Amino acid sequence: MPTLELLRADHAEALLTFERENRAFFAAVIPDRGDDFFARFDEILAERIAEQDTGACRFHLLVDDEGAVLGRFNLVDIADGEAELGYRMAEHATGRGLATAAVAELCVRAATEYGLTRLRARTTLANAASRTVLTRNAFTPGAETELNGKPARTYTRLLDVRPPAER
Repeated sequence: MPTLELLRADHAEALLTFERENRAFFAAVIPDRGDDFFARFDEILAERIAEQDTGACRFHLLVDDEGAVLGRFNLVDIADGEAELGYRMAEHATGRGLATAAVAELCVRAATEYGLTRLRARTTLANAASRTVLTRNAFTPGAETELNGKPARTYTRLLDVRPPAER
């Protein structure tokens, strides 16, 4: 059963494998990270973990039973009870409801562990799978915008931080 884990230094090898194996798949819909990302991977990972330690971001990995990374689920620009959600799934892991389940779990964590009250997300209009993940997780579509030079839509979700017994 896949688990959603907060990014740690010991994820390095599995995360780099995930990024390399899915590079072409990701580049078909979002800008490529570039060769520098792979050349400086260890340094960039250390920077992300340091940034996470400040509380400004929370980086999560969806990891299978063997420790392979199936997806990345990030909360960035955390401030004033809000954050932006971003995610990407391994090509072989798409279409199985894993992203929908991981976003659902992350919404609960965002409210109960991180004290957030609102999440924002953006996705291109051409990315039907991502739009489906968001709408299945009670994100409300908003204004049209641009993402990486392509037409996109914003989404928001209010989070309930009250304990389950009080909801």
